[in-house]
Amino acid sequence: MAHALRLARRGLGNVWPNPAVGAVILRDGRIVGRGWTQPGGRPHAEVRALTQAGDLAAGATVYVSLEPCAHHGKTPPCSEALIRSGVARVVTAATDPDPRVAGRGHMMLRNAGIEVTEGIMQTEASRLNAGFFKRINQGLPLVTLKLATSVDGRIATASGESRWITGPESRRVVHAMRMSHDAVLVGSGTALADNPDLTVRGFGAVPQPVRVVVDSTLRHSADSRLGRSARKGPVWLVHSSNAPQAARTAWIEAGAHLIDLGEAVQLRGALAALADRGITRVLCEGGGTIAAALLREDLVDDLATFTAGVLIGGDATPALSAMGVVHLADAPHFRLESQRRIGSDTLTIWAR
Repeated sequence: MAHALRLARRGLGNVWPNPAVGAVILRDGRIVGRGWTQPGGRPHAEVRALTQAGDLAAGATVYVSLEPCAHHGKTPPCSEALIRSGVARVVTAATDPDPRVAGRGHMMLRNAGIEVTEGIMQTEASRLNAGFFKRINQGLPLVTLKLATSVDGRIATASGESRWITGPESRRVVHAMRMSHDAVLVGSGTALADNPDLTVRGFGAVPQPVRVVVDSTLRHSADSRLGRSARKGPVWLVHSSNAPQAARTAWIEAGAHLIDLGEAVQLRGALAALADRGITRVLCEGGGTIAAALLREDLVDDLATFTAGVLIGGDATPALSAMGVVHLADAPHFRLESQRRIGSDTLTIWAR
């Protein structure tokens, strides 16, 4: 199952709206098939593993990180494929919360005479697909807030210089993080100040995340890096009904997708709109304003903080804008998950 989970991780960031699933088929003490959900969500992990195993699947045990699907979508149910293959036993880590599955896959297998064992490494499997689970159960994606700061919590000097506080090794890790998320999110302030492209670079030809800008009045120009690359990789802009028509037209002509949230843009509503379109995992790389707003509204699931051994001072730009916290008990609290050295920097992962 640990191997199936490692395989499943390969799908993070490129299988949405599907979950990232891994499958391993074992017969007579050796692996005869393995697979993971492919880009775009199909074929599914079980089908890939069964195809590799061929006739050796008959009588074998299948380890799969999520309950096999039981509904007809863009592909037939994986439960039916497992039944047809003649496997003897299926071991799963977690139950699929999708109402179209939610135990039906396990039931189909048992009704066909296949032995089913559930809940093996369930905690690890649920954590792996926390974004998919959150989208199904809450209508929101999992949000990881990335902060790259000096030791004293600053993201730019008093003059606005911010490139580069952290080192090249940290920047490469950030690109890997982008690759494992469905979307990268920034606010209009960061888009205007940095003119980013938000793509994954340095890893060859890989699926690119959806690049999302929360920009109420579409201040960010379609003649920006994002606008000029919108036909090469998806760019979505979340805006209000107050956005000028000329700006909307320019972005549409550039190839961007616009999401109109009505009179006012609320972050919870913006994230819900992303989830409604299939997004399960969002990496926020925005500035202090959007970071503080996400924290104030309790929308951050994980924190990834890159800390460099440099001090800039109190006149520099803080990582977070005003939070309005009066009592420590009211401040957002996170649990330390891990910490490691990245070049000359430190990466710390925190979970809500």
